Amino acid sequence: MNKHSDSTVLQNFAAGKHHLVSLAMLPLALIAAGMLAGCQTQFVLPKDALKEHAAKTSELINLREGDVLKISFPGSPTLDTTQQIRRDGRVTMPLVGDVDAAGMTPSALEKKLVDVYAPQMDSKQVMVQVVSSSFPIYVTGMVLRPGKVLSDHPISALEAVMEAGGFDYTKANLRDVVVIRREGNVMKNYKLNLKAVLQGKQSEPFYLKPADIIYVPERFSMF
Repeated sequence: MNKHSDSTVLQNFAAGKHHLVSLAMLPLALIAAGMLAGCQTQFVLPKDALKEHAAKTSELINLREGDVLKISFPGSPTLDTTQQIRRDGRVTMPLVGDVDAAGMTPSALEKKLVDVYAPQMDSKQVMVQVVSSSFPIYVTGMVLRPGKVLSDHPISALEAVMEAGGFDYTKANLRDVVVIRREGNVMKNYKLNLKAVLQGKQSEPFYLKPADIIYVPERFSMF
């Protein structure tokens, strides 16, 4: 493995380049491990990436059937509507009819509606707000109530563990909590040090996506 100094690694991240780094370089950073073809690659997310991750929480969750949306047209308030995404993934909009919404982020739907309504209005502003939503997260391992957690708002890994009854502190390894996430056709593992979060040493929350699996491993004592 090539050796890099801390400054070189941070410069490369700032330039948008991803390089393999060792745990010795950034020991308290959040570790993401992508698994493909049986190989595991670990890389460290820089602090700026964590802040951006938290700032864009609402964009992490794609719209789903059953979500209730408030769609506002500041330049044409008569078009404002609040409605639920149907089972076919669509909403019915005034003047233009059915529009696909499921699978899109709120900002992507805003841009789509601007294009759809372009012939009907001069304003280029549409606002999409999720009024209510519910999505599943699965928590397993050394927690008091493992199972499915339903959330109607953006939720962090630590909050999901608390919803599952909290850690089994007699057995749980808080330093190596894993979030398992499907991204396309690839399953990725994100390793979290939630002990550092509880101790106030790390403040940036890791927000979850629908169907994420949180695994809290067991702490093994050494004799």
